[in-house]
Amino acid sequence: MSLKQFVLKNYTRIECWILIFFLIRFIGITNPPLEISHNWRQTTGLMVARNFLEVDPSIFYARIDDNSGGTGIIGIEFPSMNYVYFLMAKIFGYTHWYGRLINLIVSSFGLFYFYKLLQQARFKERLAFYATLFLTVSIWFSFSRKMMPDTYCISLMFIGLFFGLKYLEEQKIRQLLLYTFFCSLAILSKIPAGIYLVVLAPFLLNAKYTIKSRFLLATLTLIPLALMFWWYFIWNPHVSATYGNWYNSGRQLLVGMNEIFSHPIETLDNFYFDAFFSFVTFGLFLVGLVLMFVDRQKSMIIAFFSVFIVFVVYIFKSGYFFYHHSYYIIPFVPVMALVAAYALLKIQQKWLFYLVFFFCMVESIANQQHDFFIKSAEKYKLTIEPIMNKLSKRNDLIVLNGNFNPQMIYLSHRKGWNCSDDQLLNPSYISGLSASKCKFVVIDKHASVDLNQLKLPFKKVFENDDFLIFSIH
Repeated sequence: MSLKQFVLKNYTRIECWILIFFLIRFIGITNPPLEISHNWRQTTGLMVARNFLEVDPSIFYARIDDNSGGTGIIGIEFPSMNYVYFLMAKIFGYTHWYGRLINLIVSSFGLFYFYKLLQQARFKERLAFYATLFLTVSIWFSFSRKMMPDTYCISLMFIGLFFGLKYLEEQKIRQLLLYTFFCSLAILSKIPAGIYLVVLAPFLLNAKYTIKSRFLLATLTLIPLALMFWWYFIWNPHVSATYGNWYNSGRQLLVGMNEIFSHPIETLDNFYFDAFFSFVTFGLFLVGLVLMFVDRQKSMIIAFFSVFIVFVVYIFKSGYFFYHHSYYIIPFVPVMALVAAYALLKIQQKWLFYLVFFFCMVESIANQQHDFFIKSAEKYKLTIEPIMNKLSKRNDLIVLNGNFNPQMIYLSHRKGWNCSDDQLLNPSYISGLSASKCKFVVIDKHASVDLNQLKLPFKKVFENDDFLIFSIH
């Protein structure tokens, strides 16, 4: 059966559309992490996966390459995605793009279980269908193919919640165990996935389910919460204090609130544009908010505001980070997609319904398609590892003016210092490098360093249009 025949036969099934968008997102799947958007976040995850393979496979000790001459051990999210990457690399050999594939597969299953979860929660099939399509082309469209755990963790949570609700109805121990496993993995992989545990509350209070099943589900929910608390509030601070590398535990609540209220436009941008990359879809979302009250849609109101209240706490806890990084909106987008789909389904005229839906889909995809392609101006970065292989050994430490973006350190396949352009012009910083175990200074000419002011007391060993390299010892 051809793809065309498959679509014509199954176009009303959500599985068909998830498969189509899975294949669309396969465009550029083997690209190295050179896209402009959040390459720093991807390369941090890639470092961790590669160091599991090359240094230490212990999942408790994630390591980065910009280690300033130390161990590089760092407190981060529980690296389940990175560890799957490591296991694949152990079998097939290491390459840049496995993380994209892992996330794409898990996030595609996440879309399916989002759809099934809505059905399980007694939302109408058609509403679940269009809500899933809106989620598919939202910010989920591009971030579900990045080496980042944001759509990955939410997907695992949807899978877990689906089995949790199934357990309440069928009371099979297997379902309870699957609920516990997937929810634990989700919330460990990133705390915001835990926001969706709040949707269980109405079901746990519903007397139509047995007291025993509700008690067991509520009790087992303590396991993912306890694991999350141990990893993020005991283990990670210990790792950070022991090895001296950062651990981002967010802002103090009052500090975060002040930062959010001081930057209202930047904060709202995450909602009105970054969530869907479509003003039309956001407009539907606003209309849907009004309509669900007008129509007294109790289940939607409860679902929306229970998640929204917890999400607001997350926003205040994130503070500066929320409005500086678009992916912080991802946990809330599924609820926004549900509300937008509700508004869409209120359109009675068939031609207008499909016209609005078409514009929503096209606008979202058009505003994200650039993320699937690598700009030719970025490709010079891939030459740094072959250059360094000719000049140095793999374990030689380097300093590179990545301006605190770890991308170039990762691509050099070396470890060391990630400095700023200004630091290269600072004599005391350069003097400190001479006294360290650093062996090479690598200068990316495409950064903003003023080469005319650069006075390094080291031997130049390489120069081309892209890089200038000095040997320290």
